[in-house]
This record gives sequence, structure tokens and C-alpha cells, in this order.
Amino acid sequence: MYKALIRPILFRFDPEKIHYFTFSLIRNLSKLPGIKSLFKAMYVVEDKRLEREVFGLKFKNPVGLAAGFDKNAVLYNELANFGFGFIEIGTVTPKAQEGNPKQRLFRLKEDKGIINRMGFNNEGLEAAISQLKKNKGKVIIGGNIGKNTQTRPEDYTKDYLECFNALHPYVDYFVLNVSCPNVGSHAKLNDKDYLLELISSVQNANSNFAKQKPIVLKIAPDLNNVQLDEIIEIIAETNLDGVIASNTSIDRTGLKTTDTRLEDIGNGGLSGQPIKAKSTKVIKYLSDKSNKAFPIIGVGGIHSAADALEKFEAGATLVQVYTGFIYEGPSLIKKINKALLN
Repeated sequence: MYKALIRPILFRFDPEKIHYFTFSLIRNLSKLPGIKSLFKAMYVVEDKRLEREVFGLKFKNPVGLAAGFDKNAVLYNELANFGFGFIEIGTVTPKAQEGNPKQRLFRLKEDKGIINRMGFNNEGLEAAISQLKKNKGKVIIGGNIGKNTQTRPEDYTKDYLECFNALHPYVDYFVLNVSCPNVGSHAKLNDKDYLLELISSVQNANSNFAKQKPIVLKIAPDLNNVQLDEIIEIIAETNLDGVIASNTSIDRTGLKTTDTRLEDIGNGGLSGQPIKAKSTKVIKYLSDKSNKAFPIIGVGGIHSAADALEKFEAGATLVQVYTGFIYEGPSLIKKINKALLN
């Protein structure tokens, strides 16, 4: 029903506007008597065999929603009714920011992909916390954190620490987002020495809390093997809890979308089916080269149960969907969980 009736209507409108319209629709529908139960009956698969213990956390199932969908933590309680095992909010920055100028979100329908250059648009730390205080405990929540665009390079770590310390009581795990191609001074965030400094600082802050929270690093799919070896070294040196592979890509190789259309769109991070093979390759390399030394959350191009199983076979412990959720609808989560049981 989603792909035949709902998606064609949604895809007639501007992607960013329809995103917020869909949010309002889900929120308002969920207030109606019986709708939450209906969503659960349609989409939730409950089975002990789906449970995964990762980072010391017990996930009801290994299929999550990636960051960027519920940036401001306004819909995670309602989205939990679609069968997710975990939901990642953010990217959250200390101060609210508008992000990059619109239009900044584009569908590549022929490729089942999306290009975005949102630029960490979000309502800021305090707004996210006020929403997280409404958590009904239905689902594990990840906190994806980043720096403000205007922050000076010498203050990057300060931004991450501010988010980390303030969000610590309200999320179950943290993601250090250092790989988004749509923020300024991207190079420093991928420098090995800086990453070691950042991780060390956040881990020191973590040690000040009675209950420490898992911390993972979100990396780009465009890293070469030398850079991936550095990631493995960083995790070994810091005892970081894991990696999310991967963020969006700046590579445009092999797209069906015309060069003219791509030129009109301009820069941004590519997600969806076009990065499926690239992200799976990164997962497999990290898993094989490290001898499965740390958990990997696999994300990138999961549009079917088969795509998800491919990520697990490559070495992913958990998976996340985003673009696939938009293109395939909420039944995707159920299909993946059913396939895992079979």
C-alpha cells in the first residue's frame, strides 16, 4: 500500500516539506484511539531470537533508524511503534542552527537515493533534552552529536563535550559524528591525531558518570584502506565501543541520474541504494581486518531484507535504515526482522 498509493503522493512534493508533513501526520494519527496498537500489529515483530546484546545494551531487535530522520527527538516514541529496535536522534549541536540554505534535500528516484546538504540543522541541545524527557522507554535511544558550524576549530571538542555531558542522562549510547560532508572544516574531524584527542576527551567525561554510556564513531564510506586501518588503530588505542559504517558519500560514480541533474543539485551527501556496495565493503574490511574486534552498525543502501542480510554477513552486528525507510515504507523493518527469523 505504501509504495503503490502513499509514496507516489508524497514524492510529488518538496522532500523537506513532506518530511515535516509526515512527522505531523504520524504524531497526530498516533493520538487517535487504537492507532498505536494498529501500527504495532502491522509492523512490530516480537521474538526473543531477535534480541541482541551489544555495547552492554539489550536491543529488542537489530534494526534501527539512523540519525537525521528525527533530528530533534520529537517523534521517537511514535516511531517505536513501527518495530525499530533502536532509534538514533540528532545530529544535535550545542546551539540551534538553521543549517544550509534551502533547497538542500533532493530525491534521485532513478537511483533510489537521496542527496542532502542539510548542514546539521537542528533546534539545539536544550530542545532535544526537553523532548527526551518525554521518553516512555519503548526503545533504545542513541544520541548523535556534532559541532556547530560557526565553532572555531580550537573549540570543536568543547562542542562535543557540551552535548555529551548534557545528553548523558537521556540517551543509551552516543555517536560522535565526524564524517558528515555537509559541515565546515571537515578535514580536521577526520585527522587521526584530532580523533584521538576528541575520543579521549569524551571518554574522560564519560568516566565522571556513575553509569558510563557506550560511545561509537560514525565514519564515511569514502575512506580508503589506509584510512580504515587508521580507524582500526584508533579503536584499538582508545577501546572505543564500536563504529557506524557508514555516513553519506560524496562520490557520484555510476548513478543513473543525469549529469545535468546532478550539476543542478550541486554538492551534498549521497545516501540510499547507490552507496549500498560501498558501505558493505567498508563493513567487511573493518570486520575482517580487525578480526571482529568491535561491533559495527551497518548503514547505507538497505532497501530490502536481502540488503540487510548482506550487511550482517559482511560483519555488521546491528543495522540502521534511513533512505530505505523513505523509499520502501515502514514494512521494511518487519521484512528484515522476519528474514532474520527465517
